[in-house]
Amino acid sequence: MNISEHISYKEATKSATAIRHGIKNKPNDEQLKNIILWAINIFEPTREALGGHPINISSLFRCEKLNKLIGGAKDSQHIALRGAAGDTDLDNHPTFENCHFFDYIRYHLEFDQLIWEFGDKYNPAWVHSSYNIKYNRKQILRAIFKNGKIIYQTYKD
Repeated sequence: MNISEHISYKEATKSATAIRHGIKNKPNDEQLKNIILWAINIFEPTREALGGHPINISSLFRCEKLNKLIGGAKDSQHIALRGAAGDTDLDNHPTFENCHFFDYIRYHLEFDQLIWEFGDKYNPAWVHSSYNIKYNRKQILRAIFKNGKIIYQTYKD
């Protein structure tokens, strides 16, 4: 079963942590609908715009038990209850970098949240993007470490 043209159900729900801890990381129907909406509205158009090459998804769906185990935010959109979120990177892309994925979403798509995750001022380590069919805030953030904690700041060029 596929979530979208280029994302399999297995890819959307994969988690080494869930496997190690015996957690069934399976979305219900509502969560699956939200994951599909993220794939159709964020992932697929960006993949096509960046030449159609495969894009790594490091995290898409997390059940509540898995999200809690890894220390995710209680209201994380990776849980897919109110929209859905994916973490992507272009580390193996032949032409583009993570900043291109970030900029394409930023300038061309509807989104709820877009986060430049760590990295440096030129390129994030990965990109977090989310989509919510009911309300997209267009919130753009940068994640940094400060005093040993993760801080989310309003993104500035």
